[in-house]
Amino acid sequence: MSKYLKLTMAFLFLATFALAQGKKDVKKNGIKSCSEADIDNNGKMAPNKKTVFDKNGEATEVTEFTKEGALKVIHKYKYNKDGDEIEEEEYDGRNNLTEKKITLYNSLGEKTEEQYYDGAGKLTKKNLFVYDKKGLKTERKTVDAAGKVLVTRKYVYEYK
Repeated sequence: MSKYLKLTMAFLFLATFALAQGKKDVKKNGIKSCSEADIDNNGKMAPNKKTVFDKNGEATEVTEFTKEGALKVIHKYKYNKDGDEIEEEEYDGRNNLTEKKITLYNSLGEKTEEQYYDGAGKLTKKNLFVYDKKGLKTERKTVDAAGKVLVTRKYVYEYK
């Protein structure tokens, strides 16, 4: 197959999926996965990323590859009934769990806490979120496993 034809086919393949990456489009079109690849000047294609979706259009697994095409990292996601991410697991190129994040929400659907665990299941840090009466995030506090504050980020809003 000629270099020109390969490039054209690869472009059409990638362009089709590039337009359908929004959750709404993924669900509407029944897309199960989307692959991305880089094409060098010689027409050689190398995988970059692959995303697998559930029936609701949520990304359940994102696999990233190195420039050489080797497995780099895998992210696996779980969601609650409202479509909010409740769990993310990260695996290295050897498929070893390296980090797990659990996200908690309050009854209003506001993210209240992110808990980070290492590959052995040991808590390493937490992000704690505070909201004002309008539901706007006002603070994110990061604490270590012992509860010692590492950093506090404040959010200040200006109104018209």
